[in-house]
Amino acid sequence: MANKAYKFRIYPNAEQAVMFAKTFGCVRFIYNKMLGDKIAHYNETQEKLNNTPAQYKTEFEWLKEVDSLALANAQINLQTAYGNFFRNTKTGFPKFKSKKKSKMSYTTNNQNSTVAIIDGKLKLPKAGLIKIKYHRIIPDTHKIKSATITQNPSGKYYVSILTEYEYTPPTLVLDKSKVIGLDYASNGFYVDNQGKEADYPRYYRNALEKLNREQRKLSLMKYDSNNYRKQKIKVARVHEHTANQRKDWLHKMSTEIADNYDFVCVEDIDMKGMSQLLKLGKSTMDNGFGMFRIFLFIFNFWLILRILPCRLRRP
Repeated sequence: MANKAYKFRIYPNAEQAVMFAKTFGCVRFIYNKMLGDKIAHYNETQEKLNNTPAQYKTEFEWLKEVDSLALANAQINLQTAYGNFFRNTKTGFPKFKSKKKSKMSYTTNNQNSTVAIIDGKLKLPKAGLIKIKYHRIIPDTHKIKSATITQNPSGKYYVSILTEYEYTPPTLVLDKSKVIGLDYASNGFYVDNQGKEADYPRYYRNALEKLNREQRKLSLMKYDSNNYRKQKIKVARVHEHTANQRKDWLHKMSTEIADNYDFVCVEDIDMKGMSQLLKLGKSTMDNGFGMFRIFLFIFNFWLILRILPCRLRRP
């Protein structure tokens, strides 16, 4: 068995958007409430508290208005984070979720076809049928396991559908002559073992003038006013557009390399350390070389790709 995720943009109506907002809020509330009780119980008894969302529905009846599986998944996420604390107390307690800074999302599971694609629309518990940009067909052999609904800072809604299907790994047949080495370069993304540069388009640098202009407007507005919130969305859309351009380029570049080479040697470099340098920080963050390495490994392993961390010498 194997899993595969499909991401689509969704277009909820006003009533469905309100339901999503309620669910985001309830998931954040139950996470924080359960975490607060766990911390208080641990400070008193030095023991772990096993609490569930059902215990709070009598006191907070509005929790019944949203999808119960979304609350259950919030409990699972908290259990994972809290379990890490018990395995290593030096890490400290999990952090509380913030209304303004935390990601707006929740996950629901598919039980008895509660999550499905029906006539080109997405069916979700409590929300009903939602308009979806269904640009990739999910095969009939794939079974839907769960769906994660997310709202971006720009106000757009997306769903990530996790599926499960039967999968037999192919027999590996590797050609040792198809080898390429990639050495990171802050000015051109990478230089391969033949001296060829990737010629990265520098999307963030190109958007910097527009971004600075929109951020200056935001800084002159009264905090949390209507105009401030509208301008904040404009700034978020500039960031989102730049990030999407970068991600699209990285996907295309990693796929091209995976199609043409069986062995890829990538320079093993500390990207976080590079980003903290005064002169290279902006270029390093703009390049997204760390994301590029992830794309090579995760998204293209089925193309019989082998990625070898190493340190390279340019010709």
